[in-house]
Amino acid sequence: MKSNAISPSGLARHDAEIQENLFHWNRKPLLREVYADFYREIACRLGGCPQTQVVECGSGIGNLKSVLPDCLTTDLFPNPWIDQTEDVYALSFADDSVAAFILFDVFHHIEFPGVALTELHRVLKPCGRLVMFEPASGLLGRIVLGLFHHEPLGLGKPISWTPPSGWSHRSATYYAAQGNAWRIFRRGEYADRFAGWRLREVVYRPAVAWLLCGGFRGPQFCPRFALPLARVLDRVLAVAPGLFASRMLIVLEKTAC
Repeated sequence: MKSNAISPSGLARHDAEIQENLFHWNRKPLLREVYADFYREIACRLGGCPQTQVVECGSGIGNLKSVLPDCLTTDLFPNPWIDQTEDVYALSFADDSVAAFILFDVFHHIEFPGVALTELHRVLKPCGRLVMFEPASGLLGRIVLGLFHHEPLGLGKPISWTPPSGWSHRSATYYAAQGNAWRIFRRGEYADRFAGWRLREVVYRPAVAWLLCGGFRGPQFCPRFALPLARVLDRVLAVAPGLFASRMLIVLEKTAC
């Protein structure tokens, strides 16, 4: 197994968050239904991939297997529900060997996205896909996530595409900037850094039910019987992502095919 990619203090913080998420996951049935909708959206984007392994990086509590049971779950450290430890900066897989990678709420924790994207590109098979599900910074997302989420948005801070000289993935520390995917894939920052990739799709979601269920840690404002209404409202508000997006799905494809 590979060595952990973050310092002991960062590792402890990640694991503490995972254990807290597991507690709330078990006590909130609506949260599980909302995330099942997200996972089904991800699964729909895997059609047409080369028929080999699908790997999730940063699997957290391993919920994705509820929809994709054959997905290989990985994280920086072992847990009973994790298949193997992996570091997105230094993956153990051979070149051109994986059909698809899934990163759910992981990209905004990657301090140096250029390093991770290069490594993911190396491992993906030709025409393989990288599917990411991330916070979005429409007006609604900025308000709710900025005021009520413990992680910073980071919309005004520089993104370090590559690390400084002498950096090692083994010494990486805890990092979070919820707005990074919005900046890169909505605003087009760093658009010239994606040689070898094709942006297949970006989908924006108000994620009304997710907001009303309070996520993992917040109070739940939506009863389970109102979930169908929240889904309808989500489709209506999705026409104006600049105003209402709080979630986004990104699909990248390796172009060497």
